[in-house]
Amino acid sequence: MTRPIIVTGTDTGIGKTVFAAALATALDGAYWKPIQSGLDGALSDSEAAKRLGVKYVLPEAYRLTEPLSPHRAAELDGIEIDPDRLALPETDGPLVIEGAGGLLVPVTRSLLFADLFARWQAPAVLVARTALGTINHSLLSVEAMRARAIPILGIAFVGEANENNEATICALAGVTRLGRLPRLDPLDAATLAAAFAAHFRIEDFR
Repeated sequence: MTRPIIVTGTDTGIGKTVFAAALATALDGAYWKPIQSGLDGALSDSEAAKRLGVKYVLPEAYRLTEPLSPHRAAELDGIEIDPDRLALPETDGPLVIEGAGGLLVPVTRSLLFADLFARWQAPAVLVARTALGTINHSLLSVEAMRARAIPILGIAFVGEANENNEATICALAGVTRLGRLPRLDPLDAATLAAAFAAHFRIEDFR
């Protein structure tokens, strides 16, 4: 079985879903978002991944109503998240797993996403903005990953080119600079696949 890849990020709303969909498509693999919160009238990340060209989308373990951290969204929905339900699913091919928000987002009141990733021991890609503030957020995220011995494949940037920020982060953190996904308009399956192929080397993820 191909080893899964975790896609995590420095924050929420930075483009993790778009990158994860691009990676899953490029690998001809499956996409899995273990916990989805914020379903009240909003498009889920799994639905977005399908629209962006992912063929194989696995169902979430938990689907929560409010757009909040999973620990709180679950409490408001009257649901108790069981970490045992978050074991990695077996797939015939590659599996791309998207976390929620940043690494230290609580899954429950005693479990962070970073702790869950450490249990899985799958290599992780850190998705980061290129804009102001990204150096601090990225370096803190790398420290959190290393403190838990989470294998780091490298950093994938999203946004307008910022050569200095990107190079500084990867040099200080000692991690691989995987590439940068520009903001796309229009954003659809075709433009995303083309942008990923132009800015990343699929060999870095195999």
